[in-house]
Order: sequence, then structure tokens, then C-alpha cells
Amino acid sequence: MTSDDELTLFPINASHVDSFHRALDMVAREKKYLTLLEAPPLEETRGFVLGMIEKKNPQIVALVGDEVVGWCDISRHFFPSHAHRGSLGMGVIPAYRGRGLGSRLLERTLTEARKAGFVRVELDVHADNARAIALYERFGFAREGVAKYAACIDGNYIDTIGMAIIYR
Repeated sequence: MTSDDELTLFPINASHVDSFHRALDMVAREKKYLTLLEAPPLEETRGFVLGMIEKKNPQIVALVGDEVVGWCDISRHFFPSHAHRGSLGMGVIPAYRGRGLGSRLLERTLTEARKAGFVRVELDVHADNARAIALYERFGFAREGVAKYAACIDGNYIDTIGMAIIYR
């Protein structure tokens, strides 16, 4: 593990795809925080990242050297009547949790979202992820509802909480 001054936040670019894929896979395989159980195939991840860049959607990565250790992204809704909305996703690899990195990533990504004209940013979080819920609430996200049995991981049903922040 390195010191925080060696960690930088940076808009994702094509050179980060492989490392982002590894970080995504690491967090997904924990089966605690993401609905994904593993990262999609590398080429699918590459397509996602390049699409985010092309659409100018905010996607910020936390880097130690060239390695992605965390990310936060907001995907704009594809229907024109919903294009003011975006869906947020984020993750931090285990070795970098509990150090304020999630807050830094979220703050930077939300700043970029506002610059890009997003009016509403929404997310779903596992109902048992108290740390993430507290983080989102600190940034102004409000709970909008609970989806019962929204995911099933290893035979266990998980409720999710829908949250959103509105900039008006």
C-alpha cells in the first residue's frame, strides 16, 4: 500500500482499460457491493469505457502509478427525454477502503456531472451496505425507495435502496 500523496484522480482514458477491468473484477468477485459477480469480458469493458469517453460521461479513476484502485462513473440515460439523468456506479479495491477515497471519487465525479449538465444522478445500493449509504447521504443523496429481492447472489436475496440527488 502507498501513501495518499501517491494516489491521483484522473478522467479515465483508453490506457486505463486493462487496470480498470482488474479492479472491477476484484470488487465484483467479493459479491458484497456490486450486482456483477465478475467483470464482463475485457473487450466488453473496453467498449463500455470507450463509450463513456465518446459520450463525455464522467468516469474518474483513482490511480497508484498506472494501477486503478478505485473508480466512479455516471452513465447518462439514453432516452432523449431522460438525458438529464445519469446512473452512478463506483468501487474501491479492498486495500484502499476506509481512507476517504470514495469521498474523493464521488466529489470529483459529481462535480464533472454538474459541468456536463446532469440534473439528476441516481443509484442503487445494497441495503446492507451501511458505509456506502452514509457516504451517499453525506453528499446529499436522498433515499427514494426499496426494491425487495432486487438481486440474488449465491442464493441470497438482497434488497436495494434507490437513491438520487437533484441539482436545481
